[in-house]
Amino acid sequence: MSGTGGSASGPPFVADYRGSGLLLHVTSLPSPYGIGDLGSAAYSWVDRLHDAGQRWWQSLPLGPTGYGNSPYQPMSSFAGNTMLISPGSLILDGLIEATDCDASFPCDSVAYETVIPFKNRLLETAWTNFKAGERKDLRPDYDEFCVQQEHWLEDYALFRALKAKYNGAYYLEWPTEVVQRNEDALASAHRELADQVDQVRFAQFLLFRQSDQLKQHANSRGVRLIGDLPFFVSPDSSDVWAKPELFLLDEHKQPRFVGGVPPDYFSAQGQLWGNPVYNWDALRATGYRWSIDRLRALLAHVDAIRLDHFRGFAAAWHVPAGAPTAQSGQWVPGPGAGFFDAVHKELGGLPFIAEDLGLITPDVYALRDQFQIPGTRVLQFAFDGHSDNPYLPHNFVSNTVVYTGTHDNAPTREWYEELPDYQRQNFWSYLKRPPGGNAEAAPALMDLAWSSQAALAIAPLQDLLNLGAESRMNVPGRVDGNWSWRCHGDMLSLPAFEWLKELTDRSRRSIAAIGPQLTMEGTDLEQATMPQV
Repeated sequence: MSGTGGSASGPPFVADYRGSGLLLHVTSLPSPYGIGDLGSAAYSWVDRLHDAGQRWWQSLPLGPTGYGNSPYQPMSSFAGNTMLISPGSLILDGLIEATDCDASFPCDSVAYETVIPFKNRLLETAWTNFKAGERKDLRPDYDEFCVQQEHWLEDYALFRALKAKYNGAYYLEWPTEVVQRNEDALASAHRELADQVDQVRFAQFLLFRQSDQLKQHANSRGVRLIGDLPFFVSPDSSDVWAKPELFLLDEHKQPRFVGGVPPDYFSAQGQLWGNPVYNWDALRATGYRWSIDRLRALLAHVDAIRLDHFRGFAAAWHVPAGAPTAQSGQWVPGPGAGFFDAVHKELGGLPFIAEDLGLITPDVYALRDQFQIPGTRVLQFAFDGHSDNPYLPHNFVSNTVVYTGTHDNAPTREWYEELPDYQRQNFWSYLKRPPGGNAEAAPALMDLAWSSQAALAIAPLQDLLNLGAESRMNVPGRVDGNWSWRCHGDMLSLPAFEWLKELTDRSRRSIAAIGPQLTMEGTDLEQATMPQV
């Protein structure tokens, strides 16, 4: 299939078949090393998806996590999370020994307090061995990587080296001359921390290399990868430190406003995220160069991007810095159509999914539809008893991605257990089925998603496995205890995947089926690889 990308005026690329997939963060994969990674378990997971007829694997953001280990607070929009580097692959590469990996970890959760120092020790060993002459054949590739990624890698590597020097302190607590990026202070830091800076560069090289190899394997198996791009960046990030002019900061580099959302489904007081907000005038003056580079960086590793908090492109909730809750914020216009015109011109397409959940106003839907970007529907929000509820499948358009739930929702089994009686009745009435028990809710909701006219249906692995509260990934507003759930290997050999294959075939979402179209500009879904951007 061929075509030309376009906004409202140009013919988009479209899918020729209905598709489906599963949502699972890389950290949740099985691994003997304490956290899921890009190694053999990821390859086995891709093969499992292929065998079950799935065409999509969606993960959470892949950036380096900071406070709270949240993937939505990465320390860089361009770097990757080196905790995802596979020790097994490093052993095969001859950069570490198997004996370097002797340690024991729980198999059902990520113990970050032990995993992070363990992985850092392995990466330091790999760097030491590489410096000593191991794998000299990788040196040209490493040098080329450093040149190609210099536009973000230099700042990020120094940022991480400085953060280690200052014991992980928020960068605004560093010496003033470093916070303000005084040239002499930065040059002195580079000299002092040269080896640490090089080690950060090398770890990113290893991560990108493993990521490239996994993406090639997935695409060769007909599985495409959906990444996730947070709308905001972390306040404690190399992005803000290196590019302060792109954010609304005061003379001390402190945010003047922070991001959040007003009261909604998840919080009666709204959500106060604390992220600095963008200076869209400054970004617009550069043709949105930094923002486009950010998208391009992620598209090197995935085939399509979920744009988190899509409504922020129309208007974002700006809360005065220091406010105790998000209730005192106000809507401030975002970049609008001009941004997506610029992105389309640079990337040749718009391979995006709009996360358009929460308090959505008509201007947000207008922006989404102007560029024919598929929207998001979550079935757990559907059963309030109103027939015009936009999350009910009979109200879908085909250019939609439907989820049973997301990483922010309870697993469907837990959701159903906590559902008010009247919503349980609405649920079974809508399915035209007699009321069932807790164990029947997740399969029923997946069946409803897969049978809908939405072009793409996705469920968290937890729903396929019919797991409950113990498997929840995130509780919005809760500071601790998130992002740690993991599956173990025998879960992925359960009959649930045979049922998923049957459901996918029956709902005409397998590779041979023809159905409603999903508009994702720049994404030719007949092919096994993305067009180059």
